[in-house]
Amino acid sequence: MKSTFEKMGGTNTLGADGIYYPNLVSTDEEPHYGKYGMMRKTYLKEHRPAMYSLYMLEDRPAMYSLYMLEDRLTEHLNVVDDEAQERMDILVRQMMEKQGITEELKVRDQMEWVRVVNGIRSRAEEIVLKELVYI
Repeated sequence: MKSTFEKMGGTNTLGADGIYYPNLVSTDEEPHYGKYGMMRKTYLKEHRPAMYSLYMLEDRPAMYSLYMLEDRLTEHLNVVDDEAQERMDILVRQMMEKQGITEELKVRDQMEWVRVVNGIRSRAEEIVLKELVYI
């Protein structure tokens, strides 16, 4: 008869002492999230603890280790970070086009170009944080 752990796809290894130990190495997604994923994690921990707990516990039996529970959260943070990065790229490009910021300006007046692009990136990041990270 299989245990709940085995029914969920878990495997065991026989130790030298004759006891079976669960293989707790995750086969799920590796964390690759960056700035926005870390900001989302902090936000969930501090302002949405119930939601944070749900990501940690969703669809997992109680016997799973903390490392296995973090897989669901890691998957969520990877998705949020990827979406935020993509959205930032799109917004910055669109805002630069709308304001007529070109490579010509960059060649002509680098400091002005940097000032304008930094302002655009700041506004785009405010949008991304509001739409994707702090929800």
